[in-house]
Amino acid sequence: MKKSTLSFCFLITCLAVFSQTPRLSLYEEFTGENCPPCASANPPLNLLLASPTNTPKIVAIKWQVPIPSAPSNTWSLYQTNKVEIDWRWKTLASGGYGYTPAINSAPSSKIDGQEASVFGASSGHPANLNNNVISSAAAVPSEFSINMTRAWNQAYSAVNLTVNIQATQSFSATGNLIFRLVMIERHVHFVTAPGTNGEKDFEDVAVKSFPTLQNGTPMTAGTWSVGQTQTFTINCPLPSYIRDKSEIAFVGFIQDDGNQKVAQAGLANSEGLSNDAKAVSAFVPNLSCTNTIDPDVTIKNNGNNGITNFTITPYIDGIIKPIFSWSGNLAVGASTTMAIGSISVSGGSHTFSYNISAVSGTDNNLVNNSATTKFVTISNYQTTPIVEGFTSTFPPLKWSTFNTTSGPSWVKSTSCGGFGLSSESTKMDFYTYAAGTINELILPPINLAGVITPTLTFDLAYATYANEADKLEVFVSDDCGDNWTNVYDKSGTNLNTAPATTSPFVPSAAQWRNESVNLFGYSNPSILLKFVATSAYGNNLYIDNVNLSQLNPVGVFSTPLSNINIEVFPNPTSGDVNLTVNSINNSNYRINLINSLGQVIFEKNFNFSIGINNIQIETKQYPEGIYNVVLESNNTKTTKKITIIK
Repeated sequence: MKKSTLSFCFLITCLAVFSQTPRLSLYEEFTGENCPPCASANPPLNLLLASPTNTPKIVAIKWQVPIPSAPSNTWSLYQTNKVEIDWRWKTLASGGYGYTPAINSAPSSKIDGQEASVFGASSGHPANLNNNVISSAAAVPSEFSINMTRAWNQAYSAVNLTVNIQATQSFSATGNLIFRLVMIERHVHFVTAPGTNGEKDFEDVAVKSFPTLQNGTPMTAGTWSVGQTQTFTINCPLPSYIRDKSEIAFVGFIQDDGNQKVAQAGLANSEGLSNDAKAVSAFVPNLSCTNTIDPDVTIKNNGNNGITNFTITPYIDGIIKPIFSWSGNLAVGASTTMAIGSISVSGGSHTFSYNISAVSGTDNNLVNNSATTKFVTISNYQTTPIVEGFTSTFPPLKWSTFNTTSGPSWVKSTSCGGFGLSSESTKMDFYTYAAGTINELILPPINLAGVITPTLTFDLAYATYANEADKLEVFVSDDCGDNWTNVYDKSGTNLNTAPATTSPFVPSAAQWRNESVNLFGYSNPSILLKFVATSAYGNNLYIDNVNLSQLNPVGVFSTPLSNINIEVFPNPTSGDVNLTVNSINNSNYRINLINSLGQVIFEKNFNFSIGINNIQIETKQYPEGIYNVVLESNNTKTTKKITIIK
């Protein structure tokens, strides 16, 4: 009798266990490499999903959709898997899975195939996912359990996955019941952002599905009884575009295609390889004032065996430098940071990179053996004026750009120039770049010895999108970048030169302003200057006619004269240029014509009478380019830019 009672109790216990299977919810994010809000939303989303409280409750797949546009690079996360990604987010009419409601924006999401609002979120935007929403989704009991085990093949070129599914409650599907298996990379790092939003770190990226995402593995039945099982093995070859084998994991889920609901999800997490030396990072100071650098590199033993030796091959701008050999004992999971010796460099912008080879016991994961960083070396400080209209290659000679994301930065614009006098300038694309993105535009190093009142001037155009606080700052350093002083700081409406617009801003001739920054008072005349642009995801900013003045000549700066007005025509010109000067008194003036190197190529004094004065300057003997006409009297100046064409 006790035995029968025990058996009955055991049966009840088993049924109770079956009926209370914990749910691992599936979070599908539809994000994109060209999507600025995605770059802002993903870092906090990743922290939330990785919380120890949430990892037993939810697993993620990130689909890199072409919203608002597709990256053009063939190796981007979208382009390498576009067929499956397009099918997952597109409507039925467009040949896709046909999620309802449709996926029409990024970033957005589905939780277990449903809208996030079903579980208490105000919308499917990742910013509205929180611990309560995750717990609410996980609290819905599942009718299935999923167990997945994985094993590398001998060559580490494929993973064999065994899937065991068991019904813990009776279940009837409304449509085809499909098991879908998606290979993901838990973390992907790019040196240069693959898209336009500056995002270079991605997590839980959908890589490839097996056997296919569209068909999946059909379940043996649409109606399941308690205890019913299905077991199968899937071979998963690694695609050629895998970034790091050690980051490969698998997300499997059971989906009822009749109502699109996901009944249960499972995770086969990433696993190490037997031998794997990983290049974690490369470090060189952003700015260096010597002709040598001393790089530090960090190497991790990412495999399951100890490492006793390897070789590091460093490169400067792709050119091999002296090889460094290491020997010792790097334990499993341990990292070491080492100096690999001094390397000679020239002045200017450079890329430092290195590659690991000759690893003891071989290396089963060569795709993570390299790391890269960028830096600028200051070899000398020029004494000639800085006069730049951004008319040639970009960045201009001796200029450089820098940002912490290694993504898109300052670019050359051919759609507008200062006050409409040319069609060229430099542009900061706040309209596209994610909020918080910081980009620097570094001027050539300059020595201001003997300059009485050094002045930086530049033409500026900006319009906010709505009320975003996009920011432009100017910093100066007289100790080769060890310390920087802010000498100009404007943001939001204080930066505006035009009304707000929701279209990408391109200024008219009247939508420019000339800015002037006093650089007087630095004890060391050798200085560095940089423009620093911080995005609030607002609208475009343009800079043109950057001038750093010196004495005799002082470069070019625009301080409008109160008693005179000057017009220049024709502009552009292929012959002579005419100046019409309207003076309100009788005065003596000097007119200079200055080329892009800051050289005075024409100088003449004039006596102006009250009213209209006409002057002609012959320019046909000068090369094509951008020139500045400077009208000067009594320590005040006004400048007009002209373009000479042939």
